Amino acid sequence: MDESSQFENGKNGLDQREYTVFEWTSVRDFAFTSFQGLRGLYAGFCPAVIGSSVSWGLFFFFYSRAKQRYSHNADEKLSPGLHLAAAAEAGGLVSFCTNPVWLIKTRLQLQTPLHQTRRYSGVYDALRTISKEEGWTALYRGIGPSLFLQVSHGAIQFTAYEELRKVLVDLKSERNKTDVESLNSIDYTVLGASSKLAATLFTYPFQVIRARLQQRPNTDGLPRYVDSLHVIKETARYEGYRGFYRGITANLLKNVPASAVTFVVYENVLKLFKLNGSKN
Repeated sequence: MDESSQFENGKNGLDQREYTVFEWTSVRDFAFTSFQGLRGLYAGFCPAVIGSSVSWGLFFFFYSRAKQRYSHNADEKLSPGLHLAAAAEAGGLVSFCTNPVWLIKTRLQLQTPLHQTRRYSGVYDALRTISKEEGWTALYRGIGPSLFLQVSHGAIQFTAYEELRKVLVDLKSERNKTDVESLNSIDYTVLGASSKLAATLFTYPFQVIRARLQQRPNTDGLPRYVDSLHVIKETARYEGYRGFYRGITANLLKNVPASAVTFVVYENVLKLFKLNGSKN
C-alpha cells in the first residue's frame, strides 16, 4: 500500500467532519481565545521576527549583488527581464536559508492545547524536537512550494516595484523639468504597498500549500499530507478554490504595511549612504 492510500485509510470518517467544523468560524475563534487568550495571538512571534528580518536582509543583499552582476555599469538601467531574474535568484537563495525558520513558525502557530502530541515550548525546543523525532530533513518540508513562493513572489514584487518606480520618476521629472530623482517617502510607501499587494494576490496559494505541508505529523508519526500535489487535491476537494486563499485578509493586513515601511526605510537609508559617500 502506498503512502497516499495510508493517508486516505487513516482519515476515513474524519475529513468531512473536520472540514465541517472548520466552517464554523465563530465557534473556532471563540475556542481559540478561550483556550489560549491573547497570548495565543502571538504564537510564533519570535521566529516570525527572525524570519522576516533575515529574509529581508538577505533578499536585499542577494538582489543588489545580482543587479550589479547583470548591469555593465552603475548608470545602466536594467530591463524588466533582468529585474525579474535578479529577484528570482535572490528569492531562491533566501528560501534555502530561511525555510527552517518558517517551518518552526508555522508549527508554533498551529499548535493548541487540544493537540495530542506534546507542545513545543519555544523555538529551541521545536528545533530540537523536530530534529530528534523527524530528522533534520524535516526542517525543509515544504521547500518545493517555498521555492516557488519566494522566487515568484520576489520576482513579481521587485519587478513591479522597479517598473512602477521608473514610471513615477519619469512623470515627476517631466513635471519638474529636471533629471534629478525626486521621490519622497509617500512615493516609496505607495510603491512598496502596491508591489506587495500584486505579488501576494498572485502567489498566495503557494503559502497555503507550504503551511499545510509543514504541519506537525499526527501521533502515529505520519504527516497529514504526502506532498504538494496531495495538498492541492485535498484542498480543492473539500474547500474549492477559496481554500487556496484562506487567511489572505490577515496576510495582507500584516504584509502590505510592513512592505511599505521596509521600502521607505531602505530607500531613505540608501539615500543617506549615497549622500555621505558623495561628501567624502
